[in-house]
Amino acid sequence: MASSLELFFDLVFVVAVSAAASSLHHALVEGHTAHGIQSYVLVFFGVWWAWMNFTWFATSFDTDDWLYRVVTILQMAGVLTLAAGTSPAFEHEDFRIVVAGYIIMRVAMVLQWLRAARAPGRSRRAALFYAGGIAVVQVLWVVWLFLPHGILVPLFVLFALMELAVPVIAENVGGTPWHPHHITERYGLFTLILLGESLLASSNAVIEALSSDVELLPLLGIAALTLVVTASLWWIYFWAPHHRSISTFARSLRYGYAHYAIFAAAGAFSAGVEVQIDSIAHGAHLNHLLVSYTMSLPVAVFLLGVWWVAMRDHAPRAVNIAVPAGALCILAEPLVSFPMVVTAAVLVVIVVVLVACPPTPERGVSPSS
Repeated sequence: MASSLELFFDLVFVVAVSAAASSLHHALVEGHTAHGIQSYVLVFFGVWWAWMNFTWFATSFDTDDWLYRVVTILQMAGVLTLAAGTSPAFEHEDFRIVVAGYIIMRVAMVLQWLRAARAPGRSRRAALFYAGGIAVVQVLWVVWLFLPHGILVPLFVLFALMELAVPVIAENVGGTPWHPHHITERYGLFTLILLGESLLASSNAVIEALSSDVELLPLLGIAALTLVVTASLWWIYFWAPHHRSISTFARSLRYGYAHYAIFAAAGAFSAGVEVQIDSIAHGAHLNHLLVSYTMSLPVAVFLLGVWWVAMRDHAPRAVNIAVPAGALCILAEPLVSFPMVVTAAVLVVIVVVLVACPPTPERGVSPSS
């Protein structure tokens, strides 16, 4: 079960996710689509990776003593610093504050791993490799700030891959314990944070209508449809028996790493809602097709990601047809009128299929257990 410190830790990520989604929203409505998406992908990687590393560490080595708490709070300071640097990163491609916040988080993580390495056993080797690998890559991120602009994105991809490689190598040279139920509970809680951003965006539709001369009915329609879509995404995500998806190290890697796309899509969906609002208020510089894709593309990615990592191995045939087919329909919906209405309808149909078709039971466990 998630500790109160873990829940407290997640609160700062509400700020970071909100900042990233808000900056993406502003970039999209100003017509800087490619730049906005690129900046969002880069910034969100830092948010996601820092959260994920702490989550997997905490499931194995949460001592909950005073030093552990202090170092965790230091990591939270890094998250808030990263959030403060989101706007300069999007507007001026200035990643100095973002990288500074990221390094604060990662240096704190190095300290946590060094503490874990004090314990004897096979986990000691893994903990030492985690600490060393993280430290080396952080030096590279500092160097990254001073390199020519034209090679920043390729080097970002390279350094991100190095970050992703650290756990793979560390777990092979040593190994750390993890609890499937605790891990998936933490992922579920972070998903709720991201979906909550969409509900906040829908409430902004009503606030916008009441505080301006914009016609009320279309904005209320967006608010209602956003609630239906968000509730459906919640239902779909938590239908799956997630703990069964990380039964081995290889499967846990697939589950953990693929959640980058799921989390990023959920955060981008809230930005898409805000773009829809601005479109109605005649403030968006995007054409109708692009405005529609700001919502349909994140929803489709979310669906396909959840289906691939958590549903398909434990779902009956009807579910394995309905979910990916629904995602493909949603991708095509911007070509028709009222795409958000169709998106909501498709998601409701998927939810109905899920209600009618529960997950396949675990071996040796009866459906009524």
